[in-house]
Amino acid sequence: LQLQALGGGLVQPGGSLRLSCSLSGFSLDSYSITWFRLAPGKEREGVACISSGDRGTDVRNSVKGRFAISRDNDKNTAYLQMNSLKPEDTATYYCAISTYGLGNCRLAASYYDEWGQGTQVTVSS
Repeated sequence: LQLQALGGGLVQPGGSLRLSCSLSGFSLDSYSITWFRLAPGKEREGVACISSGDRGTDVRNSVKGRFAISRDNDKNTAYLQMNSLKPEDTATYYCAISTYGLGNCRLAASYYDEWGQGTQVTVSS
């Protein structure tokens, strides 16, 4: 099982990025997926998640209305669309899946056991 996160970069405030998280070897639709981020000096936080079988999503309050999570099961890929980016969104972003048979997705890291490598997002003028 291998997760690969891509799509980070440098963007100006107010700009947009779309991160992708591809899963190899297994059907992504079987798992809840969450995007996390880790900024220097801050704790890791869950940003957005989507439940297995597309039963629903959850988004952190600080990014509601700006970030959206989705998945394309045909491509075995999940996405994090980030709009109206702010400097405080600067962080390394990680995708993770839960193989614990999680029903509804959660934004807490303890529910997730398979992690991809991070992709850096820097919001700066």
